[in-house]
Amino acid sequence: MLTTELVTYLDQTLQSNQIRDFCPNGLQVQGKPNIQSIVAGVTASQALVDEAIARNADAVLVHHGYFWKNEPAAVVGMKYNRLKALLTHDINLIAYHLPLDVHAEHGNNAQLAKRLGIVDAEGLDPNDPFSVAMQGRLAQPVTGAQLAERIAQSLNRTPVFVEGHGGVVQKVGWCTGGGQSYIDQAVAAGCDAFITGEASEQTVHVAREMGIDFIAAGHHATERYGALALGRHIAEKFDLNVEFVDIDNPV
Repeated sequence: MLTTELVTYLDQTLQSNQIRDFCPNGLQVQGKPNIQSIVAGVTASQALVDEAIARNADAVLVHHGYFWKNEPAAVVGMKYNRLKALLTHDINLIAYHLPLDVHAEHGNNAQLAKRLGIVDAEGLDPNDPFSVAMQGRLAQPVTGAQLAERIAQSLNRTPVFVEGHGGVVQKVGWCTGGGQSYIDQAVAAGCDAFITGEASEQTVHVAREMGIDFIAAGHHATERYGALALGRHIAEKFDLNVEFVDIDNPV
């Protein structure tokens, strides 16, 4: 299909023009005018770009693309190498950051909730229709330690678990990636636990002193599933060849 048609569909589906972000969303690097084969992944690292080249992909679809706010503008070093590889092989780079976090079906938050058995999802900020952090409840309440073990098995990595609640966990707040600062909103909303990708030093103290269990399960690990789900969706809808490539990342 035409690259422009696919990007228009993704822009509309993810409502990217309605979400303020730290980077451009949509087509970031122009390549072939037609797309049949796509490599999807979390981050447009050199390793993922090299996989796209090896698989003769027409496009790379990711959550973490390029051209972040306040980054150096010069095209040198790592940025030069990545862009040169894409341009030399005429590969499109399509990236959606916050729009892929918040989408109610294909988004990182929605997909993580599905894996962990969290239901009745709504924004942690009820006044924001595109709330980056979410709240819901566990379909089957468990202890914080049991929830951490469920996450370890589902995401195939051992999370950081800080016990602050100490009881049965029913109401849960979560935000994939680097969402540790939303723990204060989770406390205010009455959540028993808060799940995200990363942890800051002060997050541990907030959890202990405010009585909320905290789980940091990895930025990459919590954000594997949005690009995977979106890739599957467009593969089925448009009969495209989409391969999800998970480049290992311990963070």
